[in-house]
Amino acid sequence: MAALSVDILRKRFPPVGAAPEKLALERVRFRVAAGETVAVLGPSGCGKTTLLSLVAGLDPVFEGRIERPPGRLAFVFQEPRLLPWRTVADNLRFVLGAAPDAEARIAAALAEVDLAETGPLYASRLSLGMARRVALARALIVRPSLLLLDEPFVSLDRPTAWRLRLLVLDLLERHRTTALLVTHDPREAVMLADRILLLSPSPGRLLADLPVPLSAAARRDPAQVEAAVPLLLGEAGTGVEAAAA
Repeated sequence: MAALSVDILRKRFPPVGAAPEKLALERVRFRVAAGETVAVLGPSGCGKTTLLSLVAGLDPVFEGRIERPPGRLAFVFQEPRLLPWRTVADNLRFVLGAAPDAEARIAAALAEVDLAETGPLYASRLSLGMARRVALARALIVRPSLLLLDEPFVSLDRPTAWRLRLLVLDLLERHRTTALLVTHDPREAVMLADRILLLSPSPGRLLADLPVPLSAAARRDPAQVEAAVPLLLGEAGTGVEAAAA
């Protein structure tokens, strides 16, 4: 049974000033099973972030239907979006509200992302890599039934991005959270996803739905991830990365 069902006939943006109407997405249909991670891969401007906004319910204006799983939804944006005037612990406490076990959950969530000692620090004092880890902890601390990630490693140097991907891989395996990941990086999609949805250039249309047959160990081996990209995606993998550069 699908945890997430997406059937988008069309998503249009209305004309603004001299800019004409824009067709952003067309005929994008897919399902995500409970506990599955699916990556949406495509060149810049193909509608990936628009798709994620529709799935999140942030933009309700489209033709089609989206069915989300019951429970909480968590969104990890391209920017960490922490409250800089609050401490790390306060940023996590903010999304928990009056949960009676909030302090224990905050401590456990920060430990999971290797930031156990950062609770008293103000978010403005964190490096970008640390802030992204706090954003992941904030998303998972609500125990979401659906996790959305919009290029969460963009603008990071390659070694830091690799370490954070390993962390996300561990967290997804541990929590078995249903996840939809948007990326323009073929390596990232191959490493993290059970399936890859390949979108065309704008307007975004679903070109392929590709299973990723890598073991847990292979996903943690940079050489095996690199080798899998052309095997799974062929020239599309190179084209996506070049278009996003």
